[in-house]
Order: sequence, then C-alpha cells, then structure tokens
Amino acid sequence: MTAGGRRFGYWRDPFWLMATAAYAINRWFVPAAWQAPWWHGHFADLLMIPAGLPLWLWLERQLGWRRNDRMPQLHEIAFLLCIWTVAAELIAPRIFTHATGDLWDAVAYAGGALVAGLSWQWLAGLKPRSASPERTIPELTV
Repeated sequence: MTAGGRRFGYWRDPFWLMATAAYAINRWFVPAAWQAPWWHGHFADLLMIPAGLPLWLWLERQLGWRRNDRMPQLHEIAFLLCIWTVAAELIAPRIFTHATGDLWDAVAYAGGALVAGLSWQWLAGLKPRSASPERTIPELTV
C-alpha cells in the first residue's frame, strides 16, 4: 500500500474499466446513426485520458520510470493530456490526410482528464480497507 491512500490499480482501476467499457459499447454496439453528432464525434475523445493514462503509467512502472503506485498525479495527467493533444490535433493532421485538427477534440480530452483526475484524487483520499482499525467490543465492568 502506498502512504496516504489507495494503491493505483492501473488496468484494474475501476475508472479505467468504466472508460474502456463505455468506449467498447459506443464503438461496437451503438450504431453511429443513433448517436447525436457531438456524441459520435467526441465521446471517444472524452475517454482518452481515463482509458489511456492507466496503461501509460503501467508501462512507465514496468520500465522503472514510475517509482510508486500512487493514484495519478496532476503532472502525470497534464503531461499525457499535452502530449496527446499536440500529437493528435497538431502533428497528425500534417502527416495523415484523413486526420483533422479540432479544438473541440482538445476540449473533450481536457474534460475527460478533469473528471478522471478528480475521481482518482477522490479515490486517493479514501482509506484502504485493510488499514481500517479493528472494531473492538468494550469490556463491561460490574
């Protein structure tokens, strides 16, 4: 367990599981014709940080670049958000003919990062179950 909170589960993280399940359902089970234009165009972008960051941090941990198992920190979230936004919205449109840079994609990445970051920080503040004090029954004196 890490000091001051819960250990990050990486690919077992509940927020990661929800994000990847939502992406899979939206991608493979909900026809595009049934989706509102914004939902069709930006829902996956909202899920980029919640679905991508845990795997990135797990890779960093395996390579020894990340030395702890704390919940994602602000600088880790901001780093991936910046790298992904630059790569997907500035560089990719210059390399791939089918890619387009879109400010609303960047807004969706940031919105997903905000919700994920707040969720991870809230989870970090919860006490681990194993660290909770044992309940004792007070002794009765006669």
